[in-house]
Amino acid sequence: MNSENRVLSTALIVLLALSVLVACEQIPVQPAKTDEIARFSSGDELLKAFEDARQSGSGGILYRNFGAMKGVAVMEEAAVEAPQAAADSGRDFSETNVQVKGVDEADIIKTDGDYIYTIAQGNLVIAKAYPADEAKILSTTKLSDFYPQELFIHNDKLLIFGSSSYTFETPKSQTQDGAQGGSTPQQGEPVQGEQVIVEQAIEVEQANAKMMAIRAPDYYPYYSSFMTVKLYDTSDKENPELLRTVDFEGSYLTSRKIGENVYFVVNSYPRYWDVRPMCEDIVPMYRESTNDKKPELEDMQPIARCVDIGYIPPIQAENFITVASISITDEDADVNKEVIVGSGQNVYASLENLYIAQTAWPRYTEVGELAKDFVEKTVITKFGLDNSEIEFLGKGEVKGTILNQFSMDEYDTNFRIATTISGYVDNRDTSTNNMYVLDKDLKVVGTLEGIAPGESIYSVRFMGKRGYMVTFRHVDPLFVIDLSDPENPSVLGKLKIPGYSDYLHPYDETHLIGIGKEVDESIDADKVHTEGAVYYTAIQGVKLAIFDVSDVENPIEMYKEVIGDRGTESPAATDHKAFLFDKEKELLVIPMTVAELKPGQTKDMQGEYTFQGAYVYNLNLDDGFELRGRITHYDDDEVFKKSGYYFRGDYSIKRSLYIDDVLYTLSDSRLQLNDLDDLSRLKALEFEKGENRGYPEIMY
Repeated sequence: MNSENRVLSTALIVLLALSVLVACEQIPVQPAKTDEIARFSSGDELLKAFEDARQSGSGGILYRNFGAMKGVAVMEEAAVEAPQAAADSGRDFSETNVQVKGVDEADIIKTDGDYIYTIAQGNLVIAKAYPADEAKILSTTKLSDFYPQELFIHNDKLLIFGSSSYTFETPKSQTQDGAQGGSTPQQGEPVQGEQVIVEQAIEVEQANAKMMAIRAPDYYPYYSSFMTVKLYDTSDKENPELLRTVDFEGSYLTSRKIGENVYFVVNSYPRYWDVRPMCEDIVPMYRESTNDKKPELEDMQPIARCVDIGYIPPIQAENFITVASISITDEDADVNKEVIVGSGQNVYASLENLYIAQTAWPRYTEVGELAKDFVEKTVITKFGLDNSEIEFLGKGEVKGTILNQFSMDEYDTNFRIATTISGYVDNRDTSTNNMYVLDKDLKVVGTLEGIAPGESIYSVRFMGKRGYMVTFRHVDPLFVIDLSDPENPSVLGKLKIPGYSDYLHPYDETHLIGIGKEVDESIDADKVHTEGAVYYTAIQGVKLAIFDVSDVENPIEMYKEVIGDRGTESPAATDHKAFLFDKEKELLVIPMTVAELKPGQTKDMQGEYTFQGAYVYNLNLDDGFELRGRITHYDDDEVFKKSGYYFRGDYSIKRSLYIDDVLYTLSDSRLQLNDLDDLSRLKALEFEKGENRGYPEIMY
């Protein structure tokens, strides 16, 4: 074969290899399971979708990961329980206050009746909890370079969610000005025409190698933040053993545990560190490991192939959502993943389905004007959950935005959701509130719109064939909504009282417990600029209430308890896991930071902090709220005297639980035991001080 033929042959082989590679990338690869979600047919198609979204900017529908703005509300317990880990202690103990019975939620503290597992000072702490006289800290596991957020337990296994920040050293051989494997053929000196063909072949070969390699950024080192899951064996409480580490590039949204399977949601941004990225460059990275060793760049792989990533028309490709599952009992089981473009905001999960809500904000024109006939919407994506398998089931949308995860509910295969459409025109709040019912395919079948004009939803609770909604402007309307006919929801009755409830908790089928704020609308009434509203100084102390809804057309407030003055706060109003209630024990425990006015101060002023701890009540329908006593982790009041406008402290109580006759309270610095009868202190277990690391900035 002469030199010209050899050169042409080399070029043709390289071009053929490149064409085969590109063709393979463009073939729509179907996932192993059958579903109806649309998937990108090629990497170029995915790249174009993200580039289109970047170009449109705020002119498109933007999906953002906003947190809840006001409070939370607990939903109806599911009728069927999922299998739970058996408690060997045989003792009576409290569990995390969850949204749906049988669907556990991760928290900063868990107990099995014998031991308490908690996250404190950035460490994993396991304590012998019962009996009280034997209580002690058994182990403190340092979690170096890992920032724990919350955990699950199941028999002798423990799963922690948190974040890690990794630094990758980029290999010098992987740069943007060349690619690995590009070499010049050594068949002698070609003539001028042959040289052109050879150079073209080399360029093609280099492009091919570049496509196959993970390219490095222009700068060194490369930083990235990951959502990390760690699985431990806690058979030996004094020496928990790390079994598995899984890293997802992105941020942790939430998780649910059903039986021995844990489902969780991760939000990720595309990785735009290259000016001309390829598809696999922008897909978030992923790693599995059996140790705590920091990963190298070569340890990472894309979270999914480009052609396995789904989307929901119309495509708004700005972020990635990963719904994943992991076994808490089998460290060798596969981690199942479903990746779609979008951004998760709130999650509701039943025993069989998981719903992710995304907010679609108003579309603006090129000149910044709001497009006509466009309102903010909530887009709901439904996934089926079956023994760790995850299957896309459908997508729907409704008008308005939701408050939080508790604005959603599943009942008799239908999905119910409460939303607010915000508005402000001519010094007037034009917000309205809505209730929608969607069928199993997420098609809207029932609509109730225009509830409480000029107000916004502050809490929601669904209870069987009824829904309860609290809105607020200057008084607290509690609406009772009939959902017995899914196609025709209607308001049965309402109660208007001063104040509002951020959180509603079921006492029984016809009574609700509310926690929120007392409001005195007469305070600074002359300063109000919006019709029907109140000035912010009108909001006073924390309010507890019991509502009787047995007469649906005429709900009443049976009992009310107001704690402190303006400035008093409770984490239970915004985090349902901080709320401890046991009807049989007539026990209610609420963490509280109390601010009180001094003599001479007026009610429009901020009170001075006088107490932080837990308020412990006897609660029943005959006597209402009876304060049993208060528990604190602060041994003196010096910290309150030195506090300013905001109060913070490492000994502030955040959670409470009980085991038989002992009440346990948790702060960042202590696990304290008090007698449940007389609230006398039995013991205090001090945590080992950890590093003041803070949480890393998320960088992609």
